[in-house]
Amino acid sequence: MMTSFFDQFMSPTQLGLPLIFIALTTPWVLISSPTKQWMNNRINTLQTWTIFSITKQLLSPMNFMGQKWALMLMSLMLFLMMLNILGLLPYTFTPTTQLSLNMALAVPLWLSTVLLGFRHQLTTSLGHLLPEGTPTLLIPTLIIIETISLFIRPLALGVRLTANLTAGHLLIQLIATASVVLLSSMPSVALLTMMVLFLLTLLEIAVAMIQAYVFVLLLTLYLQENI
Repeated sequence: MMTSFFDQFMSPTQLGLPLIFIALTTPWVLISSPTKQWMNNRINTLQTWTIFSITKQLLSPMNFMGQKWALMLMSLMLFLMMLNILGLLPYTFTPTTQLSLNMALAVPLWLSTVLLGFRHQLTTSLGHLLPEGTPTLLIPTLIIIETISLFIRPLALGVRLTANLTAGHLLIQLIATASVVLLSSMPSVALLTMMVLFLLTLLEIAVAMIQAYVFVLLLTLYLQENI
């Protein structure tokens, strides 16, 4: 029985072809693009205001070199946000529940920030591995610990996104299954369970947006350390 709960996280296939590619391209079709009209509609206005506010909040502490990443980081955040939200719809698939996809996004971006720091400020980037004023006997140990923590960062990015979305989807499916089972025997309890399911769905929508924001926020923090 428990195996069926995890079937929703398996990449669907049709005629032997993985449908994850369709799921990855769907968000770009749904995101509205700016028009040449003098007045935009409400969706374009809300989208532009949201992107401008988040960009200002994330990238204002950075210098000009870091602000060059604005287009890529905001595109990544919109992409992840749409993937997470679309995965909550019935008969859909959430690609961001796959650790392989999240790691494929996290590792190159994290590595880019590290290489950028090594290129422009090698001494400062290496100085992060050894806090100032460290006793001589603790220097090898702290260097090893800081190096391990540096390489754990992309794993933390990918696992955080995967774990939060997987846990939310599993909880929704468990409560939905309980509502269906209790509907015939205890309708009042089933109604209460459905109300909990509705509130949980709203919470999961918020989690889907917040996790995309947190993913990009951590990348900006890593970038800020290396510029």
